[in-house]
Amino acid sequence: MAPIPAATTVTTPFGPFTILARDSAVLAAGFTDDVQALLPLVHPMLRTPGDADLDLMTKAVHAYFDGDLTAIDAIPVEQRGGPFLTQGWAALRVVPAGTPVSYTQLAARAGRPAAVRAAAQACARNAAALFVPCHRVVRTDGALGGYRWGVGIKRHLLTHEGVNGS
Repeated sequence: MAPIPAATTVTTPFGPFTILARDSAVLAAGFTDDVQALLPLVHPMLRTPGDADLDLMTKAVHAYFDGDLTAIDAIPVEQRGGPFLTQGWAALRVVPAGTPVSYTQLAARAGRPAAVRAAAQACARNAAALFVPCHRVVRTDGALGGYRWGVGIKRHLLTHEGVNGS
């Protein structure tokens, strides 16, 4: 069995939300209470046991759901991927709550306007739900598109952030 980073599960209005972390950084997070379901999302080089400030991360999640939509922004995230995935995840981290962007806009923000499919892959391969807010990316026509944790949760998150018609 692979080593497991520090883990905690938080109760949210949309169900359990589990965080895997090491040191000060989130490695993976998602709307599940199953640590084993999240572990494959963590790059093998990052799957090491260790201490993490889970209390700080938990407080940020609670604050987000209590209405401080920027509470999760300061929590570091560590993911591994190729250059575009890394750029895509960085671009996602600065999409403000309440202002969803299209996959086309995400590609442009990541520095490669023609790489719309790669932008979609950055969302699909994002291991750190909420902290890297891929739920804030929608299709050009405004349709929600997919979400690893279900379109219903994506809709609820966008509504929580004040997006009408989501």
